Amino acid sequence: MRRLILPVLLGLSAYYGIFGGEYSLIDTWRIRGETASGIGVLSRLQFETDSMAQRADVLESDPQTLETLARERFGMIRDGEVLYRFADDGEVDTRQDPE
Repeated sequence: MRRLILPVLLGLSAYYGIFGGEYSLIDTWRIRGETASGIGVLSRLQFETDSMAQRADVLESDPQTLETLARERFGMIRDGEVLYRFADDGEVDTRQDPE
């Protein structure tokens, strides 16, 4: 009987360490995976934040970039310039001229 007590206690403690308790071995592996995934997401978000901050700095300090953006995105022109827009086949104006 005494010979069985030690192996049974070791078996129970191993079972409790792997499957039981607040942080079992399985929970620890799952948490490590979630942590690695979270670190990947965090580094991607830090890269995006740095890129956005750099873009904001360029837009605030470089007038040429700001002018290019205004021209391309909003169709803005300087005084004396003429803006030509070319329509695709699907964008043809079919309205009748009232004259």
